[in-house]
Amino acid sequence: MAGFKLSTPKQELFARIKKFQQRLAAKKISAALILYKTDLFYFTGTIQQGWLYIPAEGCPVFMVFKDFSRAEQESAIGPIIQINSPDQIKETLKKNGYKIPESPETLGMEFDVLPVNLFNIYKKLFLKTKFVDVSTEIRLTRAVKSDYEINLMTHCASKWDKMMAKASDYIKEGVREVDAAGLIEGYARSLGHQGFIRMRMWTGELLFGHFMAGPSAALPSHLASPTGGPGTCAVSGQGAGFRKIKKHEPVLIDYGFGYDGYIIDNTRIFSIGRLSDELIKAHETMLENQELARKMAKPGTLCEDIYFAMLEHAEHAGYKDYFMGAGKPRIKFTGHGVGLELDEFPFIARGQKLIIEENMVIAIEPKIVIPGKGVVGIENTHIVTKNGLKPLAAFPDDIQVI
Repeated sequence: MAGFKLSTPKQELFARIKKFQQRLAAKKISAALILYKTDLFYFTGTIQQGWLYIPAEGCPVFMVFKDFSRAEQESAIGPIIQINSPDQIKETLKKNGYKIPESPETLGMEFDVLPVNLFNIYKKLFLKTKFVDVSTEIRLTRAVKSDYEINLMTHCASKWDKMMAKASDYIKEGVREVDAAGLIEGYARSLGHQGFIRMRMWTGELLFGHFMAGPSAALPSHLASPTGGPGTCAVSGQGAGFRKIKKHEPVLIDYGFGYDGYIIDNTRIFSIGRLSDELIKAHETMLENQELARKMAKPGTLCEDIYFAMLEHAEHAGYKDYFMGAGKPRIKFTGHGVGLELDEFPFIARGQKLIIEENMVIAIEPKIVIPGKGVVGIENTHIVTKNGLKPLAAFPDDIQVI
């Protein structure tokens, strides 16, 4: 079959599998059965439908339903075996040297994303097996990025920079938010944007991100985000609506850029003409807030400590009622990991005891939400270095006046 090629190098895939196997062994988990698309891609280099069996020790087995030919060409791991249903999993594993059903004694699955009805199928297949959740082990494995991943994300950031540099061409007085958003998103697609932003959170969904002007950006929504927006209808309930852009109001572009599976999540503020002193001051305060996080987020730092430092800074500056949302409920985080998904470990949030490690990738997003006026603030995706956070994108953080 022409047109498909190896996605992720073999050495990279097996390094990831080895890291995960070490976590399985530490938890005394015999093996894991991976079904979720994003995790399949992380460990195999393809999202073709199938089942990846990873023992705590030994070689993985990738069993594929659809499309087998494409999986063979896109994935560097092996063996890759074609099967037609989950009923064939045990027999396939036996043929590859794994003792089934006597073992695995414990089998890990992705409980955070696995539907109950689907899980019940595997319980019937492995009657003597104890099932456990390995979603945390998978997410911790994915949290620290390899040099290969960082190179991909750096390339992705350069494409995001190009998208932002073009955005001002489409922001004009009297143009509807949804029309300007469509033009920017179309340009992003021409740069190779994959067209969607993956989220792990249940019912979490996002297309490109949020483009909203003035008071639209301050409208709350169902999404776990400080910004919401009207959307085009109730079923979307977020992002650009039909309101027309006006002069002297903040135009928020909170867009991810997805390329080769990896995501950059950044925000910039534009305006047609100068904003009010009130909004300029609030934006500058958020840049200071970001700088605080950049210096603080060194390896060994507790995630929660960064969150509380950012919160204290905003409250001391007089933005207690507007930081990360207005009214209740408000968002209880100021940053999040980014990679194959928008909501990866670590989270810069209340109650998060995870320790920052070098080569984690974190989007820091301090924002001020003022009902009736709009949103100002910043978001940048950073890599954790020994000296703190280093931004991946180069586009200026200042308000972009058109």
